[in-house]
This record gives sequence, C-alpha cells and structure tokens, in this order.
Amino acid sequence: MRARLIGLVQISVLMCLAQQPVSSQEAAVAKPPSPEVQEFVRLLDNPAVRTWLEAAKGTPDGAPPVRAAVPPSNEDAALSQGMANHLSDVREHLHAVAAALPRFPEEARQASARVMGEINRRGLFGILVLLIGFAALGYGTEQVFWRATSRTRAWIGQHPMNTVLERLRMVGMRLGFGLALVAIFGIGSIGAFLIFDWPPLLREIILSYLLALLATRLAIMILRVFLVPNRHGLGDPERYRLIPMPDRSARYWYRHLTAFVGYFAFGWATVDVLGVVGFSLDLRRAAAYLLGLGLLGIGLEALWRRPRRDLQVEHGRYGTVVNVLMSGYAIMLWLLWVTGLTGLFWLAAIALLLPKAMAILEASVSHVLRPIGDRDATPEIPGVLEVCLERGGRALLIVAAVAWLAHAWNIDIVAMTNRDTLLTRLVRGLLTTVVVVLVADLLWQATRVAINRKLAETDSPAEPGTALAVHQARLRTLLPIFRNIFMVVIATLAGLMALSALGVEIGPLIAGAGVVGVAVGFGAQTLVKDVISGIFYLLDDAFRVGEYIQSGSYKGTVESFSLRSVKLRHHRGPVFTVPFGDLGAVENMSRDWVIDKFMVAVTYDTNLELARKLIKKIGQDLASDPDLGPRVLEPLKMQGVEQFGDYGIQIRMKIMTKPSEQFVIRRKALAQIKQAFDANGIRFAVPSVQVAGDTDTAPAAAQSIVERLRPVVP
Repeated sequence: MRARLIGLVQISVLMCLAQQPVSSQEAAVAKPPSPEVQEFVRLLDNPAVRTWLEAAKGTPDGAPPVRAAVPPSNEDAALSQGMANHLSDVREHLHAVAAALPRFPEEARQASARVMGEINRRGLFGILVLLIGFAALGYGTEQVFWRATSRTRAWIGQHPMNTVLERLRMVGMRLGFGLALVAIFGIGSIGAFLIFDWPPLLREIILSYLLALLATRLAIMILRVFLVPNRHGLGDPERYRLIPMPDRSARYWYRHLTAFVGYFAFGWATVDVLGVVGFSLDLRRAAAYLLGLGLLGIGLEALWRRPRRDLQVEHGRYGTVVNVLMSGYAIMLWLLWVTGLTGLFWLAAIALLLPKAMAILEASVSHVLRPIGDRDATPEIPGVLEVCLERGGRALLIVAAVAWLAHAWNIDIVAMTNRDTLLTRLVRGLLTTVVVVLVADLLWQATRVAINRKLAETDSPAEPGTALAVHQARLRTLLPIFRNIFMVVIATLAGLMALSALGVEIGPLIAGAGVVGVAVGFGAQTLVKDVISGIFYLLDDAFRVGEYIQSGSYKGTVESFSLRSVKLRHHRGPVFTVPFGDLGAVENMSRDWVIDKFMVAVTYDTNLELARKLIKKIGQDLASDPDLGPRVLEPLKMQGVEQFGDYGIQIRMKIMTKPSEQFVIRRKALAQIKQAFDANGIRFAVPSVQVAGDTDTAPAAAQSIVERLRPVVP
C-alpha cells in the first residue's frame, strides 16, 4: 500500500512537470535522474502497479481509482495473480541486487574513507594499543583460568566411568568446563570495551567479529564434547563420545563442521560490518550471496569426501546417486536463498535436517545409555529414561522447527491466538493437536516401556511357592491388562483433546458415546458379562499366568488374558480359549501347597508296624534329597489302615508338596516303597481266585470247571 501511495504521488508530480514548457522538460531530462525518479521507474516495472494504473484510467474525474477485484469464484485467477506477484517480487529482488553491483567501487571508496577517517582521528598507534589490550584481556583471562583450574581438569580426567551415570556426569563436567572457558574469554573481551574508550565505528566492527569468534568457539567446544575427535589423554575417546561413530569419522566431521560454523559466523559478521561502514542493503545482500557460495562449497566437499564407511552404512551401493541428489538439493537451497524466498528456503532446509537430527538423537541416546565397556551391547527393551530422552528430544526438535518456520514465514502465533477467523482457528488447532500428539506419544511410550521391562524381569522364573514367584505371576497377569487399558485411555483422551482444539464440540460426542455404549451393552450382554466377570476374577486374584486351573471340563495352565477371555494350555497340548462368563467356579491347583494322598494294598499277613517305619524312612529320604527336598513341605507318612479289602489291606499315605510337584514326588515315593517292601518281605496284595471243596468231590468239581472253560471245537 505504501509503495502504491508513493507511486500515486510521483504520478502527480510528473503530471505537473508535463504542464511545464518544453525547455524546462529538456533541462530536467538533461540532469541525472534522482533516486526518487529511479524508484518511480522501478515501480512502473511492477506488473501490479501497471495493472492498477490501467484500472485507474477508466474512472471518472475526481473519483478514487477502484482496484480490479478478483471474483471470489475464480480461484484459478486469484492463484495465478498471487504467483505472478511472487515472481515479480523475485525479479525485482534480483534486479535490485544486480543493479547494485556497479555501485560497489563508489561505496567501497566511501566506506574506506569513513574507516580511515576514524583511524586518523584516533591515530594508528592508539588503535593498535586498543586491539592489543582487547586481545590481551580476552586471552589473558582465559589463560589465567586455565592455569588456575589445572587440578580440576586433572580430577575430571581421572573421574571413574564404570556406570552410565558416571559417564553422563563426566560428559556434563566436560561440557560445563568448556562453557566456563568460553564465558571467561567473553567476559575478558567485553571488559576491554568497558575499560577503554573505543571509537564508535571501530567498536561496532570489533564487537561484530567478537560475537562471531565467541559463536565459533562455542560451536568448537560443543563439537569436541559430542564428537571427541582427539584423545588428549582421554584414553578411549568413544567412551566420552555422545554420537556413535568411529574415530576417523569423528575427526572428519569435526573439521568440516568447525569450518562450516566458523565460515558462517565470520561471513555473517562481515556482512554486518559492511552495513556499519555504509554499504547499501543490496550490496550487502550480494556479498552475502557470494559468501554463501563458500558455505555451499564446504557442504559439497564434506558430502562427497566423507569416509567410505559412513557412505556404506548410510546408502550402500547407491551412494553416488544419493550424493548427486543431495548436491542438487544443496544447490537448490542456495538458489532459494539468493532469490529471496526465505520461507521456502527454511522449509526445504528443515525438511532435510529434521529427520537426520532425530535419527542422530535416537542413536546418541541409545549410545550414551548402553552398558560401559560393551560397544555391541544394545538392550532388547529400552529403559524409561532412554524413551523419555528420545521422545522428549524429538518433541523439542519438532516444536523448535515449527517455531522457526513460523518466524521465517512471519507468522505471529501469539497474535494469531487473539484473532478468531477460520484460518487462525485451523492453524491454532493444528498446532495444539501436534503438541497433544507429542505428549500422548511420550506418555504412552514411557508407560509401555516401563511395563515391558517389568514383564521382562519375570522371564526368569523364581522358585515355585516363594513370595517372588507369587509376585511374578501377579505381574504377568495384571500388567498386560493395565497396558491395554492405558493405551485406550491415552488414545481416547488425545483424540478428544485434538478434536476440541480443532473446534469440534466434544460434549455431544461424549453424550452420544454414552448412549451408544448403553445400546451396545444391551445388544452385547454376553460380551459385557465376560468383561465384567473377568474384572472380578482379577480383583479376586482367582488365578494368575502360569497357574494350573480347572473349571468344569476345561483345565490347563493359564497362558494369557484378554478383556474377554482366558487361554488355558492343557497338559497334553490343546489350548482352550474360555470366555470369563463361562468359567464359573474355578479350581486353582497351583496355590500355596498340595496334599497328595494315595493307597497301596498289602497282604493280610503284613507286619503293619514294619511297613509304617519303612514308609517313614522313605519320607525322610525324600525330604533330604537335594532335588526333591525343596519341593516337599511335609514328609511322607503312613496314616494307617484305610480298609480291609477282598484280597488285602489298604494302607493310606499322604505328603504335602508345593503345587504341581506332587506328581513327580509320588512317582519317586512309589518306586522306593516297592524296593523297600520287596527287600523286607512285604508282599503287595493282588487279586487271586482260590477253589476249595471236599476231598471226594474235589477232583470231580475241578474236572467240571475244566470242562466248562475248555473251548468248544466244532
């Protein structure tokens, strides 16, 4: 709008000049054009200005020009007009930069005159004294601090690194010491500005390059902590390195990243100094674009000459193709910057760097938190700290990228929240949704990992019947259900919060979900019955994973649960999936202890007292057995005579064992009873038939029986 008003004023001026005599016009043309006239000519080259002027020709005298509006329905015309405006802005930007290049000698002479005038007023010797004092204060304070902290550095170098916590503490101490060293140098250098009286122009120049030096040294310090390119008495550098890579790769990337950051910092300072000494904005832009070619060269050289191992790990045999594509992408970034499309430039740069940064973050967290001394050890299940650092760092990277893009696209998020339009509501809702999803992902991943690690601790079974075994069974039973419930809760809450952020009224949704839930409950009574029955089975602690239960015709070891059913593994192999509503009364055979009772039959002439002593001795032997003894809670003993049978005496025995151990112990006890009874003349009773009768009739009776049993031969 301001440019158009200026153009309107200039048109009025030209109309006044047109009414002057021809001689006046020729005199005006003979003079060199003023900057205002040059600006007017540039505005006339703008297609938008020409369109506005053409629209203004048809208006009545004295009436304000009406801008030709694009019909709301003609979206293609509006889009093409926007693209034309952008292309016009790019062309004007490049034309202004190119037009400024011929003015470089003149502006360079003016800048040199300003600098020399500053030096002449203060004197060359005075300037040298100021520079020497500036360097002496900066590096002098740094050297004093370095010597004063020699014992601290020795203590840091000898600090143990046997655990992950000690390793993190060591990295933190090295990072803190490096930051202190850079801060001391900065304080000493800034002190030079407070002590000495600097010329204004020279002060701004020195301050710009001082900030560039501090930024470079800070980047070097951070790269040393993260990459550890050299040993410097550290022994194994990989123990201190935060980013996992070989020593050669660490040195390579340290050199190139240091060169890139230093070149960028001092190039930025140089462009700033050009503005201080009086160069125009367009010439400063041209200098920045030329310096950007150096950054592009450093990046391409680092890309093509990176270590072969990195190339093979990242891209394999397609490394050359990837290098070509990445080189083209880097050149495209430089062109976007040169053409002034900073929004697209930062969008493309973040799209390239953000996935790589997240991958480096994940690898670094896993590398730092792995066991000390075992370079190939990677835990199967990550820890809660690792997940929190990884997911939290990823969330911070995404939020930082979104904030920087908003800054690059001139989007004021704070001001946007104060406006209530459709676009602002959508953007605000999308940003809130991203934050909700990131927080929900962090909570879910941390909870899932914590539960999985707790379940992994139960993989090593404890001694049956102990408190630890009971605790492990309880965890294997409840934790999977809690994990599923927590996932449903987090997903539901995150979805509702995201819909609310997007402007959707979730009150009717919640009410409708309640009505639908009631309807589904009436239509799926069996399912509801199964779910509720399962909840009460778990609350009653009726059974756990790994226990052997029986319910009606179903029996087996509990393998897993769902919200509706339980899986039972029969001891012969089949798996029963039984709904909780069909279980009914449950017989748990794996709790606390088991009393096993069994009987054997001996002949009527058996010495029962001898049998009792032998059984007691066998029970004592079983209790002292190194394998079976821990499973026996009460030794085997004979309870007495159960009954007199048709062919022998039934004696009863019992033994108390741990759950599911009675079968093995019973088989072992019966085998020893057989051996002991045989050795002591105690016979087991077996069914037998005895035929008796008178002496005279016996042969006849026997003959009659034989005749009846003899098979009939046809």
